Amino acid sequence: MKYRFLSPVHDKAPMGKRILDKGNFNGLKHNKCVIFPSKVSMAAEALERRNQNWIVHTKVANDLIIQVGDSTFHLHKLPMVSRSGYLNRLVFQRISIGEKNTVSKIQIENFPGGAEIFELVVKFCYGWKVDLTAANIAPAYCAAHFLEMSDDLEQGNLISKAETFLSFILLTSWKDIFQILKSCEAISSWAKELQVLKRCSEAIAWKASMDPKKFTAYDDDSLCFNAQSNNARNSQHSCVAENWWFDDVSFLRLDHFLEVIESIKTKGVRPELVGSCIAHWTEKWLSQIPFGQHNRPTNQLLKVTAESLIKVLPEEKNSVSCNFLLHLLKLGRMMRIKFELLNKLEQRIAHMLEQCSASDLLVRNHGSTDSVYDVRIIRRVVRSYVSSMLLYPTQRIYIVGKLVDGYLAMIARDEKLSIKQFQLLTEALPKDARYCDDNLYRAMDMYLKAHPSLTEEGRTSICKAMDYHKLSQEARQHAMKNERLPLYISMRLVLLEQVNMTKSMTTTGSNYRRTKTQTIIRISKGLDEECMTPLKEISMMKQEVENMKMQLNALQKCKMQLQRQVLKGCIV
Repeated sequence: MKYRFLSPVHDKAPMGKRILDKGNFNGLKHNKCVIFPSKVSMAAEALERRNQNWIVHTKVANDLIIQVGDSTFHLHKLPMVSRSGYLNRLVFQRISIGEKNTVSKIQIENFPGGAEIFELVVKFCYGWKVDLTAANIAPAYCAAHFLEMSDDLEQGNLISKAETFLSFILLTSWKDIFQILKSCEAISSWAKELQVLKRCSEAIAWKASMDPKKFTAYDDDSLCFNAQSNNARNSQHSCVAENWWFDDVSFLRLDHFLEVIESIKTKGVRPELVGSCIAHWTEKWLSQIPFGQHNRPTNQLLKVTAESLIKVLPEEKNSVSCNFLLHLLKLGRMMRIKFELLNKLEQRIAHMLEQCSASDLLVRNHGSTDSVYDVRIIRRVVRSYVSSMLLYPTQRIYIVGKLVDGYLAMIARDEKLSIKQFQLLTEALPKDARYCDDNLYRAMDMYLKAHPSLTEEGRTSICKAMDYHKLSQEARQHAMKNERLPLYISMRLVLLEQVNMTKSMTTTGSNYRRTKTQTIIRISKGLDEECMTPLKEISMMKQEVENMKMQLNALQKCKMQLQRQVLKGCIV
């Protein structure tokens, strides 16, 4: 068997000498193999091309015509059938049924690699030099299997030689593996059946799972694997990141990417690294598809992509970020993927909420009339969380309550955020999900401030979910002076403050005669007066509260003086 493994700088290497390049990672050089058949059945003088016709010239007339697609090859039976079991069988089948034509005609449909690769096969059969590279090795390997060019017919046939070079590339060259995968796109079924895709995926997985410290560098700045590298080299390249392979993998087509991910998972790569790789690939590919400009084929591709990614996600906890899963859920809902997959994804995100931050929930909308962020999808996840909280302690829901309030504060300034969306999200959690409503009040106040044109009804809807009894003293003081709040909230806050003041005054031993009941009657009577407007009434109530505060302070000072006098008398 005669063969040479060459890089472009070694094209003139002497016959029979085997030269292996160092295996490259940066694509500056490519492996190349020049092969010759060990024996030639018929020497050819030239291969002439006339438009879509290839004619092999020898001293013997052509007696075999093979149609490959739109191209026609005028060949000879002897060199072709001696190396191809497929052609051998077809030719002798026609002879056995009594075909009288001296020239046999064969039409081949769906030939791997088309006319270009068949030309390579023809050259090999006639003894010419054939150049195998990463770009054509996969179709050549598949074509050799299609034509049944095994060593059973001739030692050193095309299958064995293509297999040798393919194995060499898979073991040595990182970048060339991806070129092989690229060439497999046009021959996907053959590449899958002959395990080319699987072998490439396993080669990528093997290298991606290795310790980055085992990389060494050469003077051409290309990286290679070297498990025996010394400590100096290890130290030199210890800074190589674990995700060094993400960018190259992100160029793969969906089916090839999924094959690589499955192989990587079997190699024991950490789940969070696998999840990050899936997120990296998804972000790269979806960024190339403008939202709002989808056609039917694109939508079908996006649907298949979303369903496939959900299925391939690592199951381990925290292996994928909440924000990525939310974006994937949004894509799945837009493409109307299978309900069971959507439900599975929603539940997975719901179980992650307790570990999330408010910024993790930000999922942008892309329509010009939509709000900046997708609030509906967050509401769905929160409702899914609440439905599962029956199995967990009540205290844990406080974490999600605080998370939702923080998210509301982040989106409250969006002018396109509707009252309905804001209200539905505030009400997605049960009443006992917040032990204090200060954060909710802050988010509501930010929304009211960003939407100054709201009607009284609109402001009432925004504040509906807030329980003013759960506000801290500081928050109540701020709310009493907040003119953006609806009137009924302001009135209730003032009333609550008056009642609290009355309680404080009665507990200090004051002779202040108005009781809690009298206070409520006084306020109720004032509310019934038709001549008094709500704003004026609130102002008067606030003034009364201030007067009561002054009286309470005076009573407290008096009490302290009495206590000092009593203490002094005891000492005497």
